[in-house]
Amino acid sequence: MKNLLPKNWQQPKLANVDTDGKWLMPPIVDLCGRLREPGHQSYGTLASEGRAARQNGILHIVLPPDTNPVLENGSLFKGLREKAYQDGSVYLHILGALTAGLKGEQPANLAGLKQGGAIGVTNARAGFDDDMVMLRTLEYAATCGLKVFFYPDEPSLSRSGVAHDGYIASFHGLAGIPWLAETIALSKQLLMVEETGIVAHFGQITCRTSVELIRWAKAKGLPITCDVAMHQLHLTDDDLEGYNTNAFVYPPLRSKTDQRALIAGLQDGTIDAICSHHEPLSSSAKQAPFGECVAGISNFDTFVSLGCQLVADGILTAEQLVEKICTNPAKIAGIKDYETIGGAVLIDPDLSWQVDKNTMLSSGKNTPFMGEKLTGKVVEIFF
Repeated sequence: MKNLLPKNWQQPKLANVDTDGKWLMPPIVDLCGRLREPGHQSYGTLASEGRAARQNGILHIVLPPDTNPVLENGSLFKGLREKAYQDGSVYLHILGALTAGLKGEQPANLAGLKQGGAIGVTNARAGFDDDMVMLRTLEYAATCGLKVFFYPDEPSLSRSGVAHDGYIASFHGLAGIPWLAETIALSKQLLMVEETGIVAHFGQITCRTSVELIRWAKAKGLPITCDVAMHQLHLTDDDLEGYNTNAFVYPPLRSKTDQRALIAGLQDGTIDAICSHHEPLSSSAKQAPFGECVAGISNFDTFVSLGCQLVADGILTAEQLVEKICTNPAKIAGIKDYETIGGAVLIDPDLSWQVDKNTMLSSGKNTPFMGEKLTGKVVEIFF
């Protein structure tokens, strides 16, 4: 057995457990998982997605505020966290809305969000009314000592697109989303981080130039971290071939050049973490033509297998994988009781399984890996 638990971590009792060839690691911390409750229970619930997460080794989940209603009332957070644990046995870490209603027009009650236990604030993928609103709101967040989570996107460049702006989109007649939509927004946000002094995290970066900008900003000493979604490390826009709606996700799958840059950034520490970007959907949500259906990939069930593949391919060591999906995300999310809660996950990195509707625990079966054989699976959880 390869013991990947941090020093001083409480060791689980492994009597009568087959540990031969397996990895023992801390619980996974997911920096972005949409559980569809409140507001979209036809796609999933705290119960269904919580159970899927937990059985796949994911005990801690960061929830963005773009639910229905928007998460902008800090007094409601305690009840939501309690319900997530009661229904799904997972620990929810909530991001509050940076602006009222995520409309980008005026700041939300950031002081109230902090008092309610928000781990940070974000405007999700919604834009701002203008840059002055963004600047003043970030200054307010700085005075409250709140970390700001950015998901870089310039709506004027991306709003009509459904796929990466490249050959595949052009060949299929799909409206493209240029890489500039991400990097122009990222450049602006980095400058505002420097100006306001906020601590910031950049979620789900997808392209080569974003990696270069993050690398430059870190070298300059800006207080930032970033993550990439697991599927961006395994899929590219080539996987849209045949109008595969299960590969329709936002931000879009990028080119192989972008993917190579993401992998290099993961290896050299520019990219701190890997998130699931779990977005479960009903089968009907993916039945419309490409671009007219709902974007999103269900990722809880495949997350560990795809992580094991990174190790098998020599991209990361098992120890580095633990950093990217466990310890670094816990630090980014500010989970002070991560070690106190403890627990452990036992993974068989050589266990093969087939992805199908019966083996997936999530209510959402919307995955481009449907029907494939993957290797690596959680076999025991100790929580």
